[in-house]
Amino acid sequence: MKSSFARILLLVQALPACAFAANSVVNLSHYDFVRPDFVGMKNEGVVGVIHEATYPRFERDAKYYDREVAALEAGVFWGAYHFADATDPVRQADHFLSVVAAARPPIRLDDPEKRRHGVLLVLDFEKNNHYRGGTMTVAQSVAFVQRIKERTGKYPGLYCSEYRLRQMLYGPGANATHRSILTNCWLWIANYHREPRNTAPWSEWHLWQYTGDGKCDLLPRGSFPKSVANMRKAERNIFRGDNTALQTFWRANAWYPGG
Repeated sequence: MKSSFARILLLVQALPACAFAANSVVNLSHYDFVRPDFVGMKNEGVVGVIHEATYPRFERDAKYYDREVAALEAGVFWGAYHFADATDPVRQADHFLSVVAAARPPIRLDDPEKRRHGVLLVLDFEKNNHYRGGTMTVAQSVAFVQRIKERTGKYPGLYCSEYRLRQMLYGPGANATHRSILTNCWLWIANYHREPRNTAPWSEWHLWQYTGDGKCDLLPRGSFPKSVANMRKAERNIFRGDNTALQTFWRANAWYPGG
């Protein structure tokens, strides 16, 4: 009996983290032209949506507000990310927070479940090939997250591909102090080919983007869907934990503007 239990334990330990995880987060931006069916997403098990709020140079995502209202009406948790560039990081952070705060929909006093919605904040720390303004440096990312912490009391999440994470945080522009500060953020990492393993200086990822724009090499296909509701090529993410843990994580790390 003991040997059987030991074998089962070893098998469980050998399973990938995603075997115990929730495939229940979708991210969106103004580049997603389809009007998202948030009710359909929730019916398919989506718990939260993280939407682009701001991007270079100091632009507001025109679809952010209407989609936030629709998602909250559907009972979906809401998050916001900023696509960074190499301009003043403190000004970028302030602009990001001003857009998120201004977009807060009216409080529904008739519905206790919808009285207070926190917004999960994220810095999109990827190479800027889309807009003028260059690519944010590691030092600038540190200044950005510290400004978010100063103003909200919470560190944001940090989004990056697995390859770029290693390239940037262990490259010539980074040092141990930078890495120490950034690990106060929770890690959202992208890899469309395999479960991320190289997450240093973090011990593990919190959210894994496994597909985007229809790209995903992972098997079995049924465990890694590339679509959701009415969106054929969605950007989908796996949380390290079940849906209950995800909701707890979201509430604990969210910013509550005005409250």
